[in-house]
Amino acid sequence: MEQVLESNKTYLRVIQIVSVVIPVVVAVLLFAPINLSLGDQGWVRALPGVNAVINSLTAVLLIAALIAIKKKNIRLHRTLMLSALVLGTLFLVSYVIYHASTTSTVFGDVDHDGVLSSAEKAELGSMRGIYLFTLLSHIGLSIVVVPFVLLAFYYALSNQISRHQKIVKYTFPVWLYVSITGVLVYLMISPYYL
Repeated sequence: MEQVLESNKTYLRVIQIVSVVIPVVVAVLLFAPINLSLGDQGWVRALPGVNAVINSLTAVLLIAALIAIKKKNIRLHRTLMLSALVLGTLFLVSYVIYHASTTSTVFGDVDHDGVLSSAEKAELGSMRGIYLFTLLSHIGLSIVVVPFVLLAFYYALSNQISRHQKIVKYTFPVWLYVSITGVLVYLMISPYYL
């Protein structure tokens, strides 16, 4: 029993560490960029589109997993959810590579000078507010949901089904929202990529 408790503590500690490291890395990339000098490579420029596809597939897997568990198909549910977790990990790696290699694209920056002029702002109108709300809610909730997703997986894999069911009531819709808004953010900003 003592070994099980120690094992639980280890897993929970890993979840805590990962839940802190991910937002710190993202913050560093956004506010103190690292330049890997890969930005001129075609495959790096393709990563935002790849990330949108990953987010789309994640949303589909999450919905399919919900349907599977409603039909009591636990094996399919588990496979779909593990696939969504793998996609989330691939997204994170791709996101880090992209943002460590290029400067951030400014929404509405038609002339690609990295500055949103007053004329560009005026042309955007209320779309800028919609974009910023979508982006900020996406980023904020993606940071918040990570520890809950990891805990949900931990509870499921350690057969703590009651705890798993309680946490996924809140985690699932947030993860789904983050996946869908990731695609929406890409669709909104993609016209401004070089």
